[in-house]
Amino acid sequence: MTEALVLQSDFGVSDGAVSAMYGVAHSINPSIRIFDLTHDIPPFHIWEASYRLVQTVPYWTEQTVFVSVVDPGVGSNRKSVVARTYANQYVITPDNGTLTHLCQAGLIAEVRQLDDQKHRLPHMGESYTFHGRDIFAFTGARLSSHAITFEDVGPLVSIEDIVFLDRTPARREGVQTTGIVEILDIRFGNVWTNIPVALVREAGIDIGSQVVVTVNHRGRIIYEQSLLFGRSFADVPVGSGVVYINSLDQVAIALNQGSFAHAYEIGIGNDWRISLKTH
Repeated sequence: MTEALVLQSDFGVSDGAVSAMYGVAHSINPSIRIFDLTHDIPPFHIWEASYRLVQTVPYWTEQTVFVSVVDPGVGSNRKSVVARTYANQYVITPDNGTLTHLCQAGLIAEVRQLDDQKHRLPHMGESYTFHGRDIFAFTGARLSSHAITFEDVGPLVSIEDIVFLDRTPARREGVQTTGIVEILDIRFGNVWTNIPVALVREAGIDIGSQVVVTVNHRGRIIYEQSLLFGRSFADVPVGSGVVYINSLDQVAIALNQGSFAHAYEIGIGNDWRISLKTH
């Protein structure tokens, strides 16, 4: 049986890069089942690649193989790794921080360094700039087709020794809870934080509460307003802001039928802080 092979990259689909990865996988196994997570990660944006994996991986079946290629260090001495989750899924990626969110969510059981001298497309030529095709898609297809095992890919490495992104955790201080903007719900412009709903409930905030929301960028207040903590967008009038629980059980902010991120020019990462406190 061939397991699902799920691809993620920052390549886009306006040229042949993704198709070449498909071609390599099909050359390994013509019956392979390939799916796209996304190829619209902003160029070189490792943080977003890391988040999209934690958003997606838990909902796939055992033995699914993920290949994530956002690789500004391609051709350098950065390592390649294969991670196994506790649910026995596999993630093949450069060791550049892409596994951060999965590891910090407690989903990664063990990691092996990929021997990319052994596991590489035969006759790949002299190019060192397309490891997504020549190493990652090739290895992913072989692993999903059971031509190799997880143990075959290379030696175990300590999870503590792989590369992690600098990611500020959410925290509570009395009635105030603070976190960062983790990601944007791109199509709709909703702002997703790293604040788990359990943390704000400890601060006395729940559905129906009025919450003072402050968005701070590098010490400058971008937005500050009292909003309803609602169940969904329709709890407030069109164009109004609302705090809600997103699909990963974390706090998010939206405008009903509008883009909060666009309206207030919100970005993502540690420089974007959000605090919530009872009104």
